[in-house]
Amino acid sequence: MTNEPRTGERPAEPVVSVVGPGEGETILLGSTRLRILEDGSTTGHRLGIAESVLAPHTPGPPQHRHSQHDEGFYVVSGTVRFTVGEREHDATPGTLVMVPPGAPHTFANPTDQPAVMLSTFTPDLYVQYFRDLQDMMAGGGALTPRAHLGVMSRYATEPATDLT
Repeated sequence: MTNEPRTGERPAEPVVSVVGPGEGETILLGSTRLRILEDGSTTGHRLGIAESVLAPHTPGPPQHRHSQHDEGFYVVSGTVRFTVGEREHDATPGTLVMVPPGAPHTFANPTDQPAVMLSTFTPDLYVQYFRDLQDMMAGGGALTPRAHLGVMSRYATEPATDLT
C-alpha cells in the first residue's frame, strides 16, 4: 500500500496549527505558568513549544541532563539565570540558550520582576513531563527537587549529581 493519491485525487493538505493569544493548554507549576503552544501532535512529535512565565524569585528545577532531546530557551522579557555546570548566565530579552543532550543545566528567575521565555523541545518528549508534574501536584504531591527528579527520570533525564 502506498501513500500516493489515486489518479484524480489531490494529496491531503498538511495540518497547520495556529495558537492565538490566550489559547493553548495552561499548566500551573507552583510559581511558574506554562502555556503549551505545540505538544508535538502537529509536528510528528519532532518539536514541542511552551511559553513559560516565571514569577519573581522562582528557583526553577534541580540541575539536570537530558539524554534524548535538545532544549532551547528564548527570553522574551525579564531576566532568567541559567546555570550550566558551575557557570551562571543572566539572559535578558532577545537571548537564546540552546542546551544539547548531556549538558547539565537549570534556570531560575532571581529578580523582582516576572520573566517570560519560549522553550523548544526536540523531539517533543518533555512536554508530557510538565503534565505529569501538574498531575502529581493535583494529587497532593509537593513540587520538591526530589519530586522533579522522579518525574524527570521518566523522560530520559537525570540529575547532574556531580555538580550539585
